[in-house]
Amino acid sequence: MYNKSNVRLPEWIWETADNTDHLKDLIRAYVDKRYPGYRVVKVKGRIAICDIGR
Repeated sequence: MYNKSNVRLPEWIWETADNTDHLKDLIRAYVDKRYPGYRVVKVKGRIAICDIGR
């Protein structure tokens, strides 16, 4: 069963990203490091909507 969680993404991700692919990589790396077990489903504004595998 999966639960959903919203993760607020920091501004530095958008300030650092050079293009869309780089942005996706930064978001994925941030969530993987700070929120182990979370998987990004989509990004809506500055929020990453994640599945939490439990």
